[in-house]
Formats: sequence, C-alpha cells, structure tokens
Amino acid sequence: MKKSLLFFALAVGSYGTIHAQTTTSSVTGIVKQSTGQTTTGATIKITHQSSGATFSGSADSNGRFNIANLQEGGPYKIEVTYIGQKPVVYDNVFLKAGEALQLDPVFAESSETNLGEVVVVGRGLIDIAEDRKTPIAVSTISKQIIEEKVGAMDITASMVNTPGVYVSGQSKGFGESSMTTRGFDQSNTAFLLNGQPINGMDNGRVFWSNWSGLSDIASLVQIQRGLGSSKLAISSVGGTINFVTKSTDMQQGGFVKTTIGNDMFVKSTIAYNTGLMKSGFAVSAMVTGWQGNGYMKGTEGAGQNYFLSVGYKVNEKHNLNLMVTGAPQWHNQGYTSALKNFLDNGRKYNDNMTTINGVETNPRKNYYHKPVANLNWDWTIDDKSSLSTVVYASMARGGGQSKRTDASKEKVPYLAADVNNHQWYGVVSNYNRKLSDNLNFNVGFDLRDYKGEHYRQVTDLLGAPSISHKDNVNLPGLTVTSNEYSTNPWKTWGDKPKDAKDRLAWDYEQMIRYAGLFGQLEFAKDGFTAFFQGSLSGQQNSRQDYFLYKLGEGKSKDVNNLGYNVKGGASYTLGNHTIFGNAGYYSRQPYQNNIFMNYMNDVNPYAVNEKILGLEAGYKFASEYFDVSVNAYRTTWADRTTGSSFTAAQKEVDKYGIDKVQVGSLIYNTNYGVKQDHQGMELELLARPFRGFELKGFASLGKWEYDGDAITIVRNENREVLETTTRDLTGVKVGESSQTSWGLGAKYKVLKGLSVDADYRRYENLYSSLPANRPTMKLPNYDLLDAGVSYKVVLSDKNAISFRVNMNNVLDKLYISEATSNVESKANAEYWKGIDTSNYVLMGWGRTWNASVKFTF
Repeated sequence: MKKSLLFFALAVGSYGTIHAQTTTSSVTGIVKQSTGQTTTGATIKITHQSSGATFSGSADSNGRFNIANLQEGGPYKIEVTYIGQKPVVYDNVFLKAGEALQLDPVFAESSETNLGEVVVVGRGLIDIAEDRKTPIAVSTISKQIIEEKVGAMDITASMVNTPGVYVSGQSKGFGESSMTTRGFDQSNTAFLLNGQPINGMDNGRVFWSNWSGLSDIASLVQIQRGLGSSKLAISSVGGTINFVTKSTDMQQGGFVKTTIGNDMFVKSTIAYNTGLMKSGFAVSAMVTGWQGNGYMKGTEGAGQNYFLSVGYKVNEKHNLNLMVTGAPQWHNQGYTSALKNFLDNGRKYNDNMTTINGVETNPRKNYYHKPVANLNWDWTIDDKSSLSTVVYASMARGGGQSKRTDASKEKVPYLAADVNNHQWYGVVSNYNRKLSDNLNFNVGFDLRDYKGEHYRQVTDLLGAPSISHKDNVNLPGLTVTSNEYSTNPWKTWGDKPKDAKDRLAWDYEQMIRYAGLFGQLEFAKDGFTAFFQGSLSGQQNSRQDYFLYKLGEGKSKDVNNLGYNVKGGASYTLGNHTIFGNAGYYSRQPYQNNIFMNYMNDVNPYAVNEKILGLEAGYKFASEYFDVSVNAYRTTWADRTTGSSFTAAQKEVDKYGIDKVQVGSLIYNTNYGVKQDHQGMELELLARPFRGFELKGFASLGKWEYDGDAITIVRNENREVLETTTRDLTGVKVGESSQTSWGLGAKYKVLKGLSVDADYRRYENLYSSLPANRPTMKLPNYDLLDAGVSYKVVLSDKNAISFRVNMNNVLDKLYISEATSNVESKANAEYWKGIDTSNYVLMGWGRTWNASVKFTF
C-alpha cells in the first residue's frame, strides 16, 4: 500500500519535537513506512528563508539521508517530497548553536496509486517548475488526477480543467484528440517526455494515438503556459507540456486493473516492481491491452501499451535508468461532416462509412507502433555540481488507410495506406553548477538526427487481382501492383515494400539534423529571484525523392537555418504573496514540411524563421486554506504557417474537377506569412475550507486575432496544388480554441476511502479553423458537467482494492466542438443555433461513462 508523506515527529505535547542530537550542523534522518519498513527515493530539501540558500539530499537504499553545511539559525523551510505528490512543508524551523536537526518522517495512507512512488531520474533535464526559481504560469496535474479523470480517453482529458487549454476531437476515434494552449495548436506547443522532445521534427505535430500509454505511466503532467522554463530551443509558443513518467520503483509490489466503458470499451493492465535488489538493480514493468467500438459509428480500435524501466545505482555519485515504452494500436477514424448530417442522423454519424463488396464499413484507419527508449545518467560530481544526460531513440512504423481507385480506365477500387515511418536518435545533456549560495548556472546541449520515410502502399485489393498506378518517373506508363501489406501495427516492421512498383503516389525520405546549445543563470536572495536563459540552434533539412525525380537526381540541396531564443524574468516573494514577470524572443526555424514546396525539392520562399515575442506578468498567493494565481500575457507571432483540412463535398468536386477531388476526400489549406496577436488573462484557484473538501476554479479570457496578409495554398490528398490566393486577415479571429472559458470543480471525502467529485466548465468565443477563402466562423457557446466517485478498501498494509466510476457530459449536451468551414449564407438555408447546417463541423461526445477496479499488492 502506497503512503503519502507526513513529516517529523515532535516531542512537545501531541506534535513531536525538534531536538539536539550532536554538535554538528547537519541533518540526518530515515524515511519509513508506517510498518517500520525503510524505503528509498524521498527528496529532502531545506531552504534558508532569509537568504534563499537551498540544501538537498535523497534517501539511500537503506532509507537514510544526511545533509551537511547548514547555516546556524534560521528560519528554514523543510520539504519532503516524492515526484508527483504535494510536498509536506514545515516553515520557520530554527537551528541553535551546537544542535542538529533529526527528521523521522513516516508514511500515512495515500490515494496515490499506479506503479507506486518513483525515483526521479534526469533531474537536470526535467524542467518541473516547483523545483525551479523560474517565474512562470504553471498548472500541475498529479498521477492521481490522471488515473481518475482519463478513464477511456486520451491523456489530454486530464488537462481540460486548466486555464488556456482547449481539448477537442475525441469523437473522431481513439487517440484522435487535439489540444491548444493559449490558442496555439499542438505543433506550436512543446511536449517533453522526461526532458526528451517528442513533437514531430518534420511538422511539430503530436498524435495521441502514438502515446496512449502515457495515461498509465505518467507520474505527473505539468502545463507551463507561455514561454515556460525549459532551457531547450523548442516550440514553447503556446506553452510547454512536461510528461514525467515513472522511473524504476524501489519498493516491491504491483497492481492489476480493469476498466470498462461505453461502446464496449475494455482495458486491462498488470504491473510489477521487483524493488531494490541486493545487486543494486530494480525493475518495473507494465503491460496493458485495450479494445472498443469507439463513440462515433465505425471507429473501432484496439492496442497494447508496454513499459519497462530498469534502474541501477552504481554508487552514491552515479545513477542509471533505462526506460522502454510503446503503444502499438490501430483505430478507425471519423472526420468532420455537414452539420445537417449530424442533426438528421445523430451525433455518432460518420461520413467515412461506405459500402465495400456489399458490406458497410469504414476504410479510414490509422495504425502505428512507435517504441521509445531512453537511458538516463545522473552524476553528482560534488556538492556544488552535477551532470544529467539522456540518450534516446524512437523507431516508428505505420500509416493511415483510405479507399482509392487505380489509374486504369475501369477505376478499380482498393484500400491503400499513406505510410509515415521514421527513426529518430538524440542526446540531451545539462551541467549544473552552484556558483554561490545565491547563484546557479546551467549549460548543456541538444543533438537530434531524424530520418522519415513516406510512401503509399496497397493494404487490400478488395478482391481484384491487381491495381495499376502511374506518375513514378522511373516507371513510365501504367505500373501493375498485386501485393498487399498489413495494417497490423506489430507486422509493420517486416512487412514493407522493397520494390518501387509497390510504392504508389509518392516515395521520398526526409532528413533533419539539429544541434542546440543552451544556458541559464538563476539568482535568488531574500525572496527575490531572477533568471536569464538563452539558446542557439542550427537545423539542416534535406529530402530524397525516388518518385518525381530520376534515380540519382532526387536529392535536394541542404537547407540550413539558424535559430535562437532569449528569455528572462524576475519574481519577488513576501510571505504568502509572489509577483513575477518575464519576457522572451524566439527566432524559430520553419518545419521541413513548410520548407520544400508541393512535396518536391523546390525551396519555399515563404518558409523563413518565425518570430515570436512573449510578455507575461503574474501574481500568486498561497496559504494553508487558499491558493490563487492570476496571469496576464501577450504573444505576437510573425511569419508563421498554419494549416487545416476538411472533407470535400460535391461543390468542391464541381470547383476543382473529378480528376482532382472526389466526394469524401480530404482537402488541405496551408497559410503562409501569417501574423497572430494573442493577449489575455488567466485565473486559477484552489480552496481547502475544511478537512476533506477541495474546491478548484479556473478562468481564461483571451483576444486572439490574425494581422496582415497571408498566402493560402489549397491542396488535394495527392498534394497537388488546387488554388493559391493572397488575402488580408487583419482582425480575423483565431479559431480552433475557446477564447473565453471558465470552470469550477469540487471534491469531497465523504468518509474514509470514499470521495465524490464534479467539474463544470463553459466555453465561449469559439471559432472555426481558418478556411481557404473566408474568415473564421463563430460557434455556439456550450458548457459541460463531469462527475466521478472513488472508493478504496485497505485490506492490509500492502494490499488494497480501489473502485472508480466516471460520467462525462452528465447532462448529455449537444454541441459543436470544432468546425472547418464558413459557408456564405444563401436564401432558404437551414440554421442550428445560428450556424448554417451545410457547414462542416465535428460534434462533441454525448454522455459517456467508464468504471475501473484495481487491486494493489
């Protein structure tokens, strides 16, 4: 049974005491469970509250710690933490001359579950704000909230009650959700996994279907809005999302868990930890399997998640941890459709459903397997310096399937997948040096090497003996293909075409090399903190095309871009009050998908470095019963590229021609040279008025608009240019996110082990994505209510059984979560809440539910 941290026993009355032990100025102690069993991995941090000097240490394999060189007197603030749990804090502790402080923390019952308490690795790489002096706007989500709230959804569901965050797209299928931060999409929000960048290097995007295992292995998620505290030269425009996973658990035990939900969702998980063995090794492992029919019609899916972490404590100075995780999966997809279709057929309607060989089916399918491995090395060089390094690799195989017709006169139908494979290697290293009691210095580097492989292949001939294709300049005329390739995510590693005749429509590789140098200086004294960060990075992009160019002629030139960022800030804390401000400027290299025009080797003249200026100020108040933070920000972003897609209707076929577009195919809009201005305010509060009750609230008020001219290029699924226009976007509202949102949540512990919770949130000033020839469209406001019940029965000191039930959208509200068009109103048009029903939209989920039972041993 996992325990939360209580602090040292006092010896005065019922409180315990701090007492003299020796004449040295050191702190010694031992970390124990209530059973008396020692444990490993607690972090003890002691801060001199006047000077700001900080001293820290961690429990060894026997649960013991020793922190030396403390100053005489005080006052001191002492914290004992495990990552993912709120620290137990004791203020105004004084040390007298000739005395030492002995701490004897014990563990009490906790509602924290999952793989157990963790030992932090990569301390110098994982930028968690609570461990840093950097003043930023931040929200932290614990592993308990992740486990309670996610249920059958993506890990993005744990972030919905956070100011500035908007999540949509869940109804498209498993892993199809998307999120924005302060109005900026996922390609312009930085995502880090234990300090490792995970945004796609070619386009910056993150696909949650590839990361479905995060909800099982995350110790915490921290959302740093705005510039964030990361030292890397990454795309922290909207914010930085840090996923901190479990490292190797040093306590023996595990759990078995089963979750069920609406639409036949079933998920089972088993995990086990060896604990720290005499050899110095410890191993944690977890395996998950899931399947379900999906909310929208025809969006079935299934997959597995796996996690393996091996830790080894070499000695007191060196600690190693190897982690391997992956989430092979497949799922069918839904897209936007005309609003009228949803109103006539229900919100589960799916435009992708079609009849193939007499059977109604959904040919749109995503399948992917993206294993990730990283090796962390933490080296405590001496009491003033340390080095943290992570070496990582990611190998991905998979693609997206759809229905096609071949190039023959008969237009033979078949299914094909657009394949996106990659191999990605990197290393990030950070050296930390304590220059004085008040000054801390960091310097490090970030190296990445990426190669992506892209082509189309046949997955199902639908009974035909073969199909034909053309346009490969190395295979003149019609080329016949009779081979089929699997969409099983486990088989993609060996089942891939080696012959050019089996690679349809395109066949090219992307190569990206990246090198970055970063540094940071932090100062803290008497409640005042200040920091300065800077980074410089070089990125080289090239591509090799085997389809549109003769063999030996398809290598592009190398495109080299230099980028940099600088940011700084300061804060002042007086008692419970903190004020802060920060500013930063980014010159960020364009993504490769925007560098080469029309998916050829021609360099795009509009692909220049994006310029981002961020300004922010805030106030925080923290007390025993009430916490509140208020932030004001402004972010301007010039020379950026935006994109969106929608499903073609008959009017697009009439406009562009049947040879270019078919009903149901996707059309892509890309906007170059865009400038955006985002400004707003955010509020977050937490109240604990009495024992067992917690009240949370958030609000976000934004004004996000485009400014100036932009060039829009419209392409079909074969990436052929259909239309190019120039238009003035000044004053047009930025879409895909609610500019005004607020919510309240409450949790009450009814009795021991039993708690109930509910969250209400409202979204206003929501606009569509930017269409090719119209401004964005305002969507109807909507609100949602979610609720849940948790119950835990403690069976023994080590065994417990937990139950959780969630219901989302309790009131079954009908609402539009996103839209991709803004049609010109015509006579006799039909409307729903002011929206022309011919607009292409995506409806949000109706009422859904999930329930889980977990046995911990």
